Amino acid sequence: MSEKHPPEKQLSNNSYSSDNEENATNITTNLNANHHDHPKTETCDQLVSQSPKAGVKVEESDNTSHEIEEVHHEEKENDEKIGDTPPPEIHYTLETVSQDIDQLITTLSATPKDAKEAIVEEEKEEKDEKVPMEIPVFVDKFLDLVEEKVAKHELTEGKGKWGQNPEEDSSFLEAVNRISKLTSSLDGLRSDPNHAALISRIGGIQQRAMACLEDEFRFTLEDIKHNDQDPNTDAKGKQHEADRCVLPESESAETDNFLGYSDDAVSKLNRIAKEMIGGGFESECCHVYMMIRGQAFDECFAEIGFEKISIDEVQKMQWEALEREIPLWIKAVREYASIYFVKELKLAEAIFSNYSSISSSLFSNLTRSVLIQLLNFAEAVAMTKRSAEKLFKFLDMYETLRDSLPAMGALFSEEYENELKTESTTARCRIGEAAICMFCDLENSIKSDTGKTPVPGGAVHPLTRYTMNYLKYAGEYIATLEQVFREHSKIERADSTSRPRYESESQNFNNDNDEENQSPFSNQLVRVMDLLDSNLEAKSKLYKDIALSCIFMMNNGRYIVQKIKGSTEIRQMMGDPWCRRKSSELRNYHKNYQRETWSKLLGCLGHEGLQVNGKVIKPVLKERFKSFNVLFDEIHKAQSSWVVSDEQLQSELRVSITAVVIPAYRSFMGRFSQYLTPGRQTEKYIKYQAEDLETYIDELFDGNSASGARKRP
Repeated sequence: MSEKHPPEKQLSNNSYSSDNEENATNITTNLNANHHDHPKTETCDQLVSQSPKAGVKVEESDNTSHEIEEVHHEEKENDEKIGDTPPPEIHYTLETVSQDIDQLITTLSATPKDAKEAIVEEEKEEKDEKVPMEIPVFVDKFLDLVEEKVAKHELTEGKGKWGQNPEEDSSFLEAVNRISKLTSSLDGLRSDPNHAALISRIGGIQQRAMACLEDEFRFTLEDIKHNDQDPNTDAKGKQHEADRCVLPESESAETDNFLGYSDDAVSKLNRIAKEMIGGGFESECCHVYMMIRGQAFDECFAEIGFEKISIDEVQKMQWEALEREIPLWIKAVREYASIYFVKELKLAEAIFSNYSSISSSLFSNLTRSVLIQLLNFAEAVAMTKRSAEKLFKFLDMYETLRDSLPAMGALFSEEYENELKTESTTARCRIGEAAICMFCDLENSIKSDTGKTPVPGGAVHPLTRYTMNYLKYAGEYIATLEQVFREHSKIERADSTSRPRYESESQNFNNDNDEENQSPFSNQLVRVMDLLDSNLEAKSKLYKDIALSCIFMMNNGRYIVQKIKGSTEIRQMMGDPWCRRKSSELRNYHKNYQRETWSKLLGCLGHEGLQVNGKVIKPVLKERFKSFNVLFDEIHKAQSSWVVSDEQLQSELRVSITAVVIPAYRSFMGRFSQYLTPGRQTEKYIKYQAEDLETYIDELFDGNSASGARKRP
């Protein structure tokens, strides 16, 4: 803010001493040099003193008295003639009188403060002898001209006519500047009743001039070059990433730097702000700036699509509605942090370039209100009911707070930076704590799935799909989850009775893994997998057919392994030993399936008991073929309805079955089919050829309950 001059006190001709006395008493004389001095008229006493008889007593007679009276009469007439002669009229213009005003301001400001204080003290002691300071006549002329200019601007204020005549605008601003300086210079005369009217008039003109500047300041701030909205976007733009409250790339660099304001507009705002603040109207100027720029921030919220939602409103919202608001909140935080706050600071510094403390304060207050609104939303979301499916939206919010807000620290003063850091850290911690609880709710989801109805065909259980897809998606947030569990897990599961078992299981498992996997999140991940395995093992016992139980475990196990391998992050977290152990389990289930299903069928093709003393017993041979046919039909009918959705696993099973059954059947046929009578007997007992068996084996695990072993055409 421009420096105000020390208040002037009432000036008295008999109050000065030495140089200060001469300086103050000659103000009017020096500044009114363009006025003519009047010649002095000799008085009667002077005439008497100049007579030849001066100093000699003269007897008065009637003649001498008459002569003296004539002299006085003549002097009086001369005085009247001189008094009636007006001084030459001076033609004032704002430009010419401004020079006198500048000199007056300089002179008034040059009087040292201590000298003025001494003058005031002397005036208090000599009130009866005080002579008021005379204000030069050109001050009134100056005020007349400025008042006329103000009146002209009052007719055009707020209509955007500034800028049409730059010289006139500059002249007006210069006049306002002089009014402000004159007001400051004459401040000491406020208590002098002789100058009350003048001081009041100057103040009134200044008020009117500042009102004009305030209106123009407001109008210029409101006159932003807004972006053209995409007609294909909806009103709120909630579903369109392209609907961003940013300036197009085609805008000039100057416009882009100042949020839609041109360089000329910023320059004008700077000059107006300088005059208003220098004239003592800082609060009015700052109020207008805060109001208009605050509205601009609200408009950006509207363009982004994010609504102002109170904490109570967030608590009452359904998750589906709140889930739609979170991406808009994320967009708002990122754009304000990376675009708008940076440009808002540039704008404030450009407009209030002469007042760095004011620009910093305005920027901090504006952005702080926006940040509080955004952070309140985050904290309100963190207080909503928690469930596992909300995790990823919470992680998105956590990453936004983590990545966006710290970058803004350099924009603020140290005080505001510390406040911002505290508030944003609080919001981020609450989101992080909620995220941990949600991930741990996955355990509860697994534990609570105690359904007693087996999945038809031994297919992948919905719990397996849900859990593994959940973990695969979590793999995309692996670094964030690691950070969240590392920084916030100390408050998690404090009331969990399973904590000791959880820690011991994780510790035992991780003894086989690399040290990098031994983190709070990796331990939690292993626990989830162990719980899932236990749950699936229990569900496999719901099947009466042991072979189908093995198919169920193979299906789910293969699904789990494929999902783990499909996520590099989760695989690294689980570790290769876990994957090898899981693959080994799958091989064991495969062997058990082969033993429970096909070992019985192969028993029909055994040689034992078919020969006695080297001769084949036909009834036994016929029963063997008959038993084989019946058992294969049963297996085909049942297992064609079983489901193996993984093509690789399905192929592996069929190949392994073929490799076991077909060679044994070919060998049995080749050795014993000749003992059956050709014709009707052969057709009755030899139902399948080896090629037929291969075809039927390829129909297994299709999930087709209508399949059945077909007779040869």
